Amino acid sequence: MKKFVLVLLSLFLLLVFLYGAIRQEKSEKAEVPISEQTQECVDCHQQYTPGIVEDWLDSEHAAETPELALQKTGLEREVSSDSVPENLLKVAVGCYECHSLNPTLHKDNFEHFDYKINVVVSPNDCSTCHALEADEYARSKKAQALGNLQKNPVYHTLVETITKVKKVEDAKIIPLESSHFTKAETCYACHGTRVEVKGQKTLSTDLGEIEVPILSGWPNQGVGRVNPDGSKGACTACHPRHSFSIEIARKPYTCSQCHLEPDLPAWNVYRESKHGNIMQSKPNDVNWESIPWKVGKDFKTPTCATCHNSLLANSEGELIVSRSHDFGARLWVRIFGLIYSHPQPKKGDTSLVKNKDGLPLPTTFTGELASEFLIDDQEQKSRQSKMMKVCQSCHSSSWVAGHFAKFESTLAETDRMVLAATKLLLKAWEKGLADNTNPFDEAIEQMWIRQWLIYANSVRYGSAMVGPDYAAFKNGWWNLTENLQKMKDLIELKTEKQ
Repeated sequence: MKKFVLVLLSLFLLLVFLYGAIRQEKSEKAEVPISEQTQECVDCHQQYTPGIVEDWLDSEHAAETPELALQKTGLEREVSSDSVPENLLKVAVGCYECHSLNPTLHKDNFEHFDYKINVVVSPNDCSTCHALEADEYARSKKAQALGNLQKNPVYHTLVETITKVKKVEDAKIIPLESSHFTKAETCYACHGTRVEVKGQKTLSTDLGEIEVPILSGWPNQGVGRVNPDGSKGACTACHPRHSFSIEIARKPYTCSQCHLEPDLPAWNVYRESKHGNIMQSKPNDVNWESIPWKVGKDFKTPTCATCHNSLLANSEGELIVSRSHDFGARLWVRIFGLIYSHPQPKKGDTSLVKNKDGLPLPTTFTGELASEFLIDDQEQKSRQSKMMKVCQSCHSSSWVAGHFAKFESTLAETDRMVLAATKLLLKAWEKGLADNTNPFDEAIEQMWIRQWLIYANSVRYGSAMVGPDYAAFKNGWWNLTENLQKMKDLIELKTEKQ
């Protein structure tokens, strides 16, 4: 009985200690000054949108003022702007500090209980404190993702073909126009929409009637979203509202929102790779918030962010690679894209690319590079060396060299399988077995798409990230071989019927 009482007493003391620690943490956060405007937002929204408020209260923005953040030096510094407006320096980065910026640029700005508020917080607003990151992101393919779909007639035709509603009459498939919601929830969910103001509407609330903007293309958090202030992108695609957590951005689940099989199987490959296996086995062994992120000390196996954009240091805090919000900065080759693997484009706006046949493609149909629009050998080597430095922070140089050699072989051989399928498609067009006015709407054309968009991509991702099943039987080499044979058989069958 005495032993039981002692156990209960110990548990009680532990609970008291934990409660005190939580109160202390809350109290420390409460000591950070909050502006009068943000306090009004919090007081009201704690009743109406408590999830948003609590998310923000747990954020780094609520725990530190820009003035304190600017005092950090070296690799520990997160605020990249040289200066921050005086009125923002000494208070937490709160509701008003973000939703009131640059009102003259924001067409979504509206009167909200005596304050001028923007509905959408854009990368241009975030650049007030994070100028370098916003500039890097603006140059990236992600920021241009909407335009890369809409301004490139080849990609645009693909999107329009697959997202149209179809009906059948007299055994013929007739495409109809789909709603804008269908497109917003498919390709544009990841690539982004154009958010535009379409007038005002009146909402009845407990506090009375309020006038708010009517927004088309909203809600959306696509990486290439065009915002009402004209800026491109959504920082919240990776740093979700309202915590803006670096932990979430570093975890692979964030990338899995868009980078999924069958066309972009990065998450699926990572999950079955040795890296993914270790991460999922020991997720609590990672310090997700350390800046800089120290290899071997803060984490022992990489995530997507580790390899592609995180600031990495060794256990002594010495720089390995710099942070970049241009997610192609360490990529020398583009394994996804029409039609073959190729050097990365020079600019994020890939709609500018033209091959020698005048098509908006990085290669010709037979694989000749549109070199004028792609990075040169020197830049490819520079970027590849950055990625190899990341790998060599854990692996021996011979291991890394062997991995990269295997990957280069994979690119060459999958390109040959795509070329074989393309030659079959060109033969079908030549014989009049298919109509090339739309290269995406007939059976043999769709088989050709699968060859490069799904199967070749799967093998390349499987090789790059060491997920062998995705290079073999899960949309891999088996499917490349089977699909090629089916294309050949279909051509022969159609030829016999002519």
